[in-house]
Amino acid sequence: MTESIRILMCAPDHYDVDYVINPWMEGNIHKSSQDKAVEQWSKLNQILNDIAQVDLVEGQPGVPDMVFTANAGLVLGENAVLSRFYHPERQGEEPHFKKWFADNGFNVFELPQDLPFEGAGDALLDREGRWLWAGYGFRSELDSHPYLAKWLDIEVLSLRLIDDRFYHLDTCFCPLTGGYLLYYPGAFDSYSNHIIEKRVPESKRIAIAEADAINFACNTVNVEQTVVMNKASSSLKQSLEDAGFTVIETPLTEFLKAGGAAKCLTLRINEPVLPDVHGSTPVESRVLHLEGHLLDAGIMNRSLDLVVDNGGSFKVLNFNLGVERNSISNADVRISAPDHEVMEKIMGQLIELGAASPSDDVSNADTETCDLDGVAPDDFYVSNIYPTEVRVDNQWVRVQKQRMDGSIVINHNADGVTAECKVIRDLVQGDSVVVGVEGIRTVRKKSNRELKVKEEFSFMGAGVSSERRVELVVEQIAWELRQIRDRGGKVVVTAGPVVIHTGGAKHLSKLVRDGYVQGLLGGNAIAVHDIEQSLMGTSLGVDMQKGTPVQGGHRHHLKVINKVRRYGSIAQAVEQGVITQGIMYECVKHHVPFALAGSIRDDGPLPDTQMDLIKAQEEYAQLIEGADMILMLSTMLHSIGVGNMTPAGVKMVCVDINPAVVTKLSDRGSVESVGVVTDVGLFLSLLVNQLNKLTSPYQTV
Repeated sequence: MTESIRILMCAPDHYDVDYVINPWMEGNIHKSSQDKAVEQWSKLNQILNDIAQVDLVEGQPGVPDMVFTANAGLVLGENAVLSRFYHPERQGEEPHFKKWFADNGFNVFELPQDLPFEGAGDALLDREGRWLWAGYGFRSELDSHPYLAKWLDIEVLSLRLIDDRFYHLDTCFCPLTGGYLLYYPGAFDSYSNHIIEKRVPESKRIAIAEADAINFACNTVNVEQTVVMNKASSSLKQSLEDAGFTVIETPLTEFLKAGGAAKCLTLRINEPVLPDVHGSTPVESRVLHLEGHLLDAGIMNRSLDLVVDNGGSFKVLNFNLGVERNSISNADVRISAPDHEVMEKIMGQLIELGAASPSDDVSNADTETCDLDGVAPDDFYVSNIYPTEVRVDNQWVRVQKQRMDGSIVINHNADGVTAECKVIRDLVQGDSVVVGVEGIRTVRKKSNRELKVKEEFSFMGAGVSSERRVELVVEQIAWELRQIRDRGGKVVVTAGPVVIHTGGAKHLSKLVRDGYVQGLLGGNAIAVHDIEQSLMGTSLGVDMQKGTPVQGGHRHHLKVINKVRRYGSIAQAVEQGVITQGIMYECVKHHVPFALAGSIRDDGPLPDTQMDLIKAQEEYAQLIEGADMILMLSTMLHSIGVGNMTPAGVKMVCVDINPAVVTKLSDRGSVESVGVVTDVGLFLSLLVNQLNKLTSPYQTV
């Protein structure tokens, strides 16, 4: 039975820890005992000789890790795929293993020189021969997997490693006879654990704890019903015995110092071929083009990090660096992902960074027709804040009404082809909706450095400022506000009731009165408390002059609501002389439109408050259309809602005492946003004072 199983080993004649290429080697350089290593290896060799046939490859000086023959390559039938080592320290092993494979009659396949793949350390056959588990993330690249599928004619399942202690698949994963699997789930990302759970029934999965994992319990040699390992806990041994396995422990502590144990020291060289199993892999690759200030704007690093963080792999095919200060750079990058779903996720995010298919390889966007009102096709493309173009009939079409979290609808009419963003609820049966990520590109705004060449001053930095920098930021914002007003631009304010509570009402009122505000967005509360202060001098029943509660003040807001409802609207209350000051008064008097979105917690509400959420969103969207700047003043939910419907290119200023709110708004990705962590009343006071210092030819009428 066991005579047919052959295992390749290499005696540790030249073994030592000479360098550090994994976490286990740190602190262990030249601390391995040669005598003890030989003793431990010999014991393992003896055990394996009792249950299998062991072949030997002669070790060589200068390549101490050659003892770990699992990394020599991957064997299936008469074919062997030679390893391409990631670290230069191990690359010297390749010619020796290549010679051994060739001398022993194997057909040797060699990967491209710069494509890392570390053999059976990162590629493990299901013991039933049904597929090949292939790891990537530290030593082997995802792009090697299609080669394995083609050369070995077997299905390849890609698993991403995320814990650098388990840098090879065989350190945390061991397929066993009978379809069982011994593995450490914590070494893999969620996608890979999902793949494992889909392929291996729960009854066959033996998930180990971290304590066993760091003893390399998964780095096990399995021969029929026998498993040979360095060490196992009593509970793990019991689980294996319950599954019908005999556990043999043999200490391999000297090899753990280099990051290896039983499986690392062996390579099975007569893996059987099943005639009904054939090559396939879900790995998908695409080439993308990046252009712009790739280095100084951080686009290149962000793009490549995004690929890796989402479980993909990349290869930079070419990179042309701009040689002058204002020169742009460009690069072509091949992106690989373990399957189509992951590729779509990566592509969607890369498109937001401005990545696109090379100009000579652009497909038209794919579309599907809506079959129900208010329901998009399953794979619809989700829009972002950046100006977007879609390829239709071999031409690029700019998407209108750009916004975040919408769909893109293509229309063919007498004037040609148009494209527009639609929220899902507005889709109607028959709409042609873009699906997937083909034929889509975003047009990113120029970097800060380019903008500063053309503008005298700009505050745009996509940053979050702490209170010690408020004065400086306010100066910048005031300058920009004055510029927008003087050229007849549009500023929209999104404000919460905290503006009133912190004494900011008089300052925001002045901004409206002086022509700096062309639209106001908020909820029921800001209007109620603004009018309460106007009529009763309180906000939430607190005297705004003394800062103390007044008797019966908790009823003030209800009395205010009742009074306005008697007159039918805020505007009518102003015209009838009931409301004589405040933010809402100034909006009415200076014809500044406002939209108040209601919520379930609103008292009243005021007759102007739109309690239909859908209609409120539509009113918001209409008011922000054409805005040059949006001031978001201490209202998290309204600000987030506004941010989602605002396209890139609109300057956004988020002011809140809570850093988390400011960060959330600033993180939307627009380079035109700035965050200020401070009291909103203080901010408005400083802003008005700074505006008073500025001069302008603007005249009020």
